[in-house]
Amino acid sequence: MRSTLAYFTAALLLVVFCSVIATDGSESYAGPTQPVDAAFFGMHIHRAAAGTVWPPVTFAGWRLWDADVSWPQLEPERGKWDFNLLDRYVRIAAEQHVDILLTLGLTPAWASARPEEPSNYGKGNAAEPKLLADWEEYVRVVATRYKDVIHNYEVWNEPNMKGMFTGSSQTMLELSRAAYRILKSVDPVITVVSPSATADDGPSWLNQFVALDGCRYADVIGYHFYVTPKPPEAMIALIRKVRTSLRKHECQNKPLWNTESGWASPKQFPSEEEAAGYLIRTYILNWLMGIQRCYWYAWDNHNWSTLDLTSPAKNQMTKAGAAYGTMRDWLLGANLRSCVRESSGVWTCSFDRSGSASWIVWSDQRTQPFALPAGWQIRSLISWAGEVSTAGNSVTVGPAPVLLLRH
Repeated sequence: MRSTLAYFTAALLLVVFCSVIATDGSESYAGPTQPVDAAFFGMHIHRAAAGTVWPPVTFAGWRLWDADVSWPQLEPERGKWDFNLLDRYVRIAAEQHVDILLTLGLTPAWASARPEEPSNYGKGNAAEPKLLADWEEYVRVVATRYKDVIHNYEVWNEPNMKGMFTGSSQTMLELSRAAYRILKSVDPVITVVSPSATADDGPSWLNQFVALDGCRYADVIGYHFYVTPKPPEAMIALIRKVRTSLRKHECQNKPLWNTESGWASPKQFPSEEEAAGYLIRTYILNWLMGIQRCYWYAWDNHNWSTLDLTSPAKNQMTKAGAAYGTMRDWLLGANLRSCVRESSGVWTCSFDRSGSASWIVWSDQRTQPFALPAGWQIRSLISWAGEVSTAGNSVTVGPAPVLLLRH
């Protein structure tokens, strides 16, 4: 697993940093050398065992966070384990043929170094364990129980946020080192994802962590590329910041996963077209920048997320949710050759699938006409909602991408 990841990452890194700003203000980006694979598409589902119907869209990875299976739920008291819910998730994952990514934190109050300290969850949950041995036992028990079943583990969720972790970078290094050692001893083919920092201040935390040799204790570097309320294009600068930190400490050859992305307040979406556009653009731009997996947050979250893939009232799929399936159909198996952003805000991304060229086009500024280059020989258009139409000489582009086909 690790050798495959390393090879794929090296291939991506050959081109992912190539971008050029022209004299006319346009920006050009070279795409990865590999076609988009199925593992790239991930999702969060919080209540798959408690009322949420399994999504009709297809994805390969399911990240279990905010799904009531972190350490405080699995071991609410020392030595008293409750695997009922996680066992149900594992059965569902097997039935649906998806791969679980299990995030290991938080700390239950009984094991916490500061049991009365507030957190985004329960008291004491954001503190490190008082005894490293308790953490080691937790990791060992979980990994042993789910050996050959859960193949991906993430050490901690958003350690740069005080509501998630109040310990030092050195303490997180110790937790990561212990988790890595134990997970690999239980099953050497397990993929260990680093603690995943988030948002604009995350690169600073990540820089400290990898400076302490944190890269040694991860097969994959995780990050949450949230840019709320800005548009998806803002992820490009954030991804570059993260990669700068990794290069600085010789960690650039590790695969980079976006283990959580979405939009929340203060960003509100006036239309499902804009919501769908943000989702589709996120996946295109993440692949363009060499991200190997992207987990959307979330299919059934209505307390925090503002980009709803299901309706709050009945958890029925929205048009933006359906756009996830459209986006996957457009991208899976295709080679993203390049993307160009014109000074007008129009993006054109060139794809190749089995020798057949296509383009995905959108505007990050305003709805505007886009003249179809004669050399593209476009015959048909597919909208973000899956509507097919015959091409003319131009197309109106806005926040939601349009697929342009020669055939």
